[in-house]
Amino acid sequence: MNTSWRTASLVATAASVLALTTACGQDNTTTPASAAQNVGATAAAGNSGNPGSGTVAGAGNGYGADGSQSSASPAPVAPAGKLSVAGNPELGDVLTDGSGLTLYRFDKDTANPPKSNCADDCATTWPPVPAEDATAGAGIDKALLGEVTRPDGTKQLTIDGWPAYRYAKDVNAGDVNGQGVGGKWFALAPSGKKAKLSDLPGLSVRKDPKLGDIVVDRNGMTVYRFMKDEAWPKPVSNCTGACLEKWPAVAPVNADDTKGVKKKGLMSFTRSDGGKQMTVNCWPIYTFAGDKAPGDTNGQGVGGTWYAVSPDGKPVGAPGE
Repeated sequence: MNTSWRTASLVATAASVLALTTACGQDNTTTPASAAQNVGATAAAGNSGNPGSGTVAGAGNGYGADGSQSSASPAPVAPAGKLSVAGNPELGDVLTDGSGLTLYRFDKDTANPPKSNCADDCATTWPPVPAEDATAGAGIDKALLGEVTRPDGTKQLTIDGWPAYRYAKDVNAGDVNGQGVGGKWFALAPSGKKAKLSDLPGLSVRKDPKLGDIVVDRNGMTVYRFMKDEAWPKPVSNCTGACLEKWPAVAPVNADDTKGVKKKGLMSFTRSDGGKQMTVNCWPIYTFAGDKAPGDTNGQGVGGTWYAVSPDGKPVGAPGE
């Protein structure tokens, strides 16, 4: 493959680019590569070279083609500039370049020693981020910035040893279209690890700017109560059939796997359809299919019967509450 043709092709592409007893009369749930060097005016000497997490299973080579790769890769497109930390509702803190474009890492690469295994067509789809002018912005440890020499002699930016890339299909600042591609590509966290929300307990409490303290599930999704349900003398769910498609029942959670939620009445029960469902203060709880990301509260007040749940199990904002 001709190097000049490959460079031109890349430029063209980029341009287009529960511990309770039966409080409610129910059962409990206990249910040789180049060495990395720090780069940029703000970078300090040294690189931790953490190998990061292991390979995630995926199909093919992870970028849409299984052809062989040559020893050279296309030239980088644009400088990295000052790196920043951007908040993403599904991934948490994500590393971006000076233009706000998300940076990624590849599971087939290595961090200790740093080595890129993405070249040719792969490097066209996933342009390597150049190292020369990369600097650390707020919230980024400058000591984690490094570089690795690619087979074509260019210097690629590394974050804690992991080579950094952009994704050709990310065209706007904040895009994360490359997340999970082929089961091998993942947005970079400022630490160099794969970006993801902090692990949450099965149930915990989040402070919503409008609703105050509300209960969320292990994915950070808002939990709701249905005003037509019953809690005493035992929990009863009156959301069945098509209702459950819009309002999925929260599966049982061990009481020890909760944080900030009132323990009394925190238990599971058996639904009329035979399924198990979790309660808070004996009230059945649900999530809402209309909530697409952690922090959404689109189910609040729907039909005058659905409300977010407070840590003591009360319906937040419901009339008379």
